[in-house]
Amino acid sequence: MSRPRLLALAAIALPLAVGAFVVQERATQNGARLFDQVLAIVGDRFVDSIGTGALYEKAARGLVEELRDPYSELYTPKELEAFNTTTGGFYGGIGMLIEDQNGSIMISKVYPNTPAEEAGIREGDRIIGVDTASTAGWKVAQVSDRLKGPPGTTVKARFGRPGVNAPFEVEFTRRIIRIPAIPFALMLEDKVAYIPLQQFNETTTGEFAAQLQRLQREGAKGLVIDLRRNTGGFLDQALNLANFFLPRGTELATVRGRGSDPEQYVAEEAPIAPTIPIVVLTDGYTASASEIVAGALQDHDRALIVGTTSFGKGLVQSVYRLDGGYAIKLTTGKWFTPSGRSIQKERVLDAAGNLVEVEPDSLETDAARRARPQFRSDGGRIVYGGGAITPDIIVPYDTLTTAEQQVAKALVPKSQEVYLALDEYAFSLRSAGLAANFQVTDAMRGEFRTRLGARSITVDDATWSAGRAYVDRLVSDRIARRVFGDSVAKRRDVREDVQLQRALELLRKGRTTAELLALANTR
Repeated sequence: MSRPRLLALAAIALPLAVGAFVVQERATQNGARLFDQVLAIVGDRFVDSIGTGALYEKAARGLVEELRDPYSELYTPKELEAFNTTTGGFYGGIGMLIEDQNGSIMISKVYPNTPAEEAGIREGDRIIGVDTASTAGWKVAQVSDRLKGPPGTTVKARFGRPGVNAPFEVEFTRRIIRIPAIPFALMLEDKVAYIPLQQFNETTTGEFAAQLQRLQREGAKGLVIDLRRNTGGFLDQALNLANFFLPRGTELATVRGRGSDPEQYVAEEAPIAPTIPIVVLTDGYTASASEIVAGALQDHDRALIVGTTSFGKGLVQSVYRLDGGYAIKLTTGKWFTPSGRSIQKERVLDAAGNLVEVEPDSLETDAARRARPQFRSDGGRIVYGGGAITPDIIVPYDTLTTAEQQVAKALVPKSQEVYLALDEYAFSLRSAGLAANFQVTDAMRGEFRTRLGARSITVDDATWSAGRAYVDRLVSDRIARRVFGDSVAKRRDVREDVQLQRALELLRKGRTTAELLALANTR
């Protein structure tokens, strides 16, 4: 009796389903007709003439914007080239990082083994012309675009150098420029390896493996992976890096999208460092691929996460190439850690175009953390969901004292002029025989203050004296960075880095991974 009844119900449902298809098709036709009519009227009647191609691009861009997804974008051919340069780590150029210093285009970094380094270009030099054009009034992007080009082609640039009266010109032959993911790696006290990872580009895991294996040969007993301010990059590089520490077959992350089964990613190789105890440093700028690494190591009890809560960028973007050199970057899924936590913290764009959390929360207190959804690591430890990666041990950045804040208030509004004064002073010391372990002296503070005064930046005696520690950090970091390089500057900065100091303290106490993880419960 049940079968005829079932057949009857199916027969009744069929016309309804057919009707639904008809309604859907009619809605599609009406929508297409509306678009065509609006396009035709705007093209024919709008007060300013707009080409048909431009109209279609505006319509496509409006469609993407109306998705209200801050991570979906339509790229023009030029924007796509810039996107590929940023994520790929390679471009045709001369090997300099430039920045705008009060309207002047200054070299802030010269990459090793590049045309710029070989030509003797220095950090602190200023670009005053490219080919036959002056760069006066140009933005950084304009100068960058003129310097980049196909490998093997040439470009001329004119430079001004502090302390040198006459400008000089150099003709460069552009080459493929490799932007390092790891600027340096250090062995710190108690045989703790420190590897700061700036991005996940095409060379990240190769660079990381080389540095890690070197430090292991030197006797590393613990490892700090610094993912602070690492905003992500290539997925495969992040998965391979997590695999360095996790056994073959271990789940690393899962993608869940619309209308498809979850896609699981697992470790495919034997790990190269299966037992070394690890602390991973995170902050509010740790995002995307960095969060995948931190989440996998945390869920599998392979590392202790220290610092502040990460950004919460757990969306999957797929790039689809379009006709005419365009491309669309579209959100197609969400990332989940092995324990099932969503990495994505929900955000929307406000009226000013800024990303704003839907449910804002400082996430920096134990009480706030305990209010979040709870998950379990492999060993049964509580790990927290609700978006982003919450550290096992929260260590905020150090704050300025009241006296230091007063000096900062005087200097920060004129920060570009302040750093120009510091740069000029630092470069003047390159041939002064300064030792890498130099201490900031009264003479250095006085010279810095004199150079500030020459730029009409004044700080009263009482404020300057009370905030001396802040002044000393500015002078010490800039001189060390410009005279000796990033690695020396970081080694000098270790004692001021409270998050790194906590990581070193934990690795002194926890000489095995089990001992290290146990310290998370004894904060």
